[in-house]
Amino acid sequence: MASKFSLKVFKYRSYTPIPFIILMVLYNEPNVYSLLGGFLMAALGELIRLWGVSWAGSETRTTGGVGGTYLVISGPFGHVRNPLYVGNILMYVGIGIMANALCPYLPIVAFFFFAWQYVTIVGEEEAYLKTAFGESYAEYCKNVPRFIPRISAYKNSALPQPSYNLKAGLRSERRTLQAFTIITVTVFLLWLFRIMPMKLIAN
Repeated sequence: MASKFSLKVFKYRSYTPIPFIILMVLYNEPNVYSLLGGFLMAALGELIRLWGVSWAGSETRTTGGVGGTYLVISGPFGHVRNPLYVGNILMYVGIGIMANALCPYLPIVAFFFFAWQYVTIVGEEEAYLKTAFGESYAEYCKNVPRFIPRISAYKNSALPQPSYNLKAGLRSERRTLQAFTIITVTVFLLWLFRIMPMKLIAN
């Protein structure tokens, strides 16, 4: 039962941000400080994601069962086992801060919800990786944290790695980059529409 549930969470993980986005738009109250601070956090999350998919490739895009050809330990995977999920959390919370909607409650709820979601998903992914890569993965887990990055990169020359491919990473990340751009521009426009009437009144 737990396995079926985690697979469902994995399959529909791309849709769970939608309710938070709706609330963010309905209750937005952005200001200069929330826009700047939130954007920097969200952009950092997107850069971490792009770095990760440029190593891991399109396998990160699957919506079926979990799996993968390589045990990737290069790039951000040498610092944290789940850099894409870390990047997602930074993006979601950062966009919430940008919108300044129901702050601080909505960003806090979003943080804990997505942390729960990714812990659930990671359990299923780790079960696959333990089976597929055995002792190599066990050693990797001993040295690299799940979600809190280590400073120095873990290395294991015995593990074959995919090549770093930024062009392929950009292709794989295209949908996320498009969504990130649309949402951040929308929040910025909401801020403009909010301050323009105030300026007109002041004049």
